[in-house]
Amino acid sequence: MVGRSDGARATKPAGETSNTSASARPVFSIGQVLAKLQPEFPDLSPSKLRFLELQELVTPFRSPSGYRKFSADDVQRLRLILVLQRDQYLPLKVIREHLDAMDSDQTSLLPTAVGLASGSALSVRARFTKDELLRAASASMNLLQDAISAGLVVAADSYGEEELSTLTALAQLQRSGIEPRHLSVLKATAEKEFALIERALAPVAQRQGPASRAKSVERAHEIAVHLDVVRGLILRHVISRNAGQA
Repeated sequence: MVGRSDGARATKPAGETSNTSASARPVFSIGQVLAKLQPEFPDLSPSKLRFLELQELVTPFRSPSGYRKFSADDVQRLRLILVLQRDQYLPLKVIREHLDAMDSDQTSLLPTAVGLASGSALSVRARFTKDELLRAASASMNLLQDAISAGLVVAADSYGEEELSTLTALAQLQRSGIEPRHLSVLKATAEKEFALIERALAPVAQRQGPASRAKSVERAHEIAVHLDVVRGLILRHVISRNAGQA
């Protein structure tokens, strides 16, 4: 079973031993998890791992110094989540329900996955051709070209999960009358947020050495995830406020 990390492990004093199997012990850093999964999922990033954690799909152990540590079960769980997202196009809500059922030793039938077992070896597909991308995103060639012109998607011979998610969102926005050219404000906002992150990380960025640079990048992705949460809350508050005035 692909089990969620047991929260009780996080409360054990440092150095305490147990009979927990080696596969369940938190032994992998976020960088090591990326090294294990990125060959299979090239678009996986630290920010996506943290997003999945914020969505409570995986719960890594926290070391006394605050670093995330993932068990082998966590890595297996993450691989299943990523496969279901990419190959089955399942929303996180459905994936969470499936994982919760697995954690409770209950049977869960996925909407588009037939005979999918927690430990099954699935054939995965990392890239999409242009035509496959357009079909999967229900988007037109004109929309893809507009997205490329607006700098929202990079032109390539093949595309990954990130481009699929972007183009799918753009197709939905287009149905509401919002075109890629209308989203220049988002790029400007992202540049301002990056400047904010740079200032926050200035003390770390001034240190020398690969370890310090890696820590700086990791922290930058973590800040970006939190900014995404706050930005979404602010936008929902603005929508609610203006809807109430209508």
